[in-house]
Amino acid sequence: MVTVLSVGGAIVAPENPDPEFLSAFANLVRSWLAEDNSRKLILVVGGGGPARSWQKAFRAVSPDGADDQADWIGIMATRLNAQLLKAMFADICPGDVVYDPTKVEVFTGRIIVAAGWKPGFSTDNDAVLLAERFSADTVINLSNIAKVYTDDPRTNPEAKPIDAISWAEFRKIVGDEWVPGKNVPFDPIASMHAEKAHIRVICAAGRDIANLRAILDGKPFTGTTIG
Repeated sequence: MVTVLSVGGAIVAPENPDPEFLSAFANLVRSWLAEDNSRKLILVVGGGGPARSWQKAFRAVSPDGADDQADWIGIMATRLNAQLLKAMFADICPGDVVYDPTKVEVFTGRIIVAAGWKPGFSTDNDAVLLAERFSADTVINLSNIAKVYTDDPRTNPEAKPIDAISWAEFRKIVGDEWVPGKNVPFDPIASMHAEKAHIRVICAAGRDIANLRAILDGKPFTGTTIG
């Protein structure tokens, strides 16, 4: 049984790597895997604070710079975060960090760690591609928000939290275009792909370790189910 976690870079490295969260996350992952030898995890990690900082610097120096250059900067940040996770789970993650989700042929060990692939979308899309490749029907998307809202609650006080939403309605919220560094609950390109592949996504707060455990165990949880 393969479970896919799209781990937001903002919870791995909000500015710098967060050892307290990483330790709690590693303990959860190891204990959950140890309970059933058939369980396997794919961890796809984002770029977080470092990606945004380096992209911001690029935009300041080159305001007319190409989006694909900004994307490559973000991709490199995801690869650094992914290498950190790979090192944390080295004993049960024997393979190299995956950069191209379309080239993974076999699942060795208990964990695969993946990072950004190429410009045009975020690591959310890589998570969907890997879920499709290994017949996982759900991607658990972990970020710094507990639920998806009808609008950005930081700018719209009337925004309401959502427990469940269809892909069609969700895509009305996030649109269909990807902008490097865009802060949305789930990447628009990944959303289109997940809808076509009939993959559902659960969005939840990644730092809530007890809630993540409930999701992994199929128990009631706090979050938003899309699809």
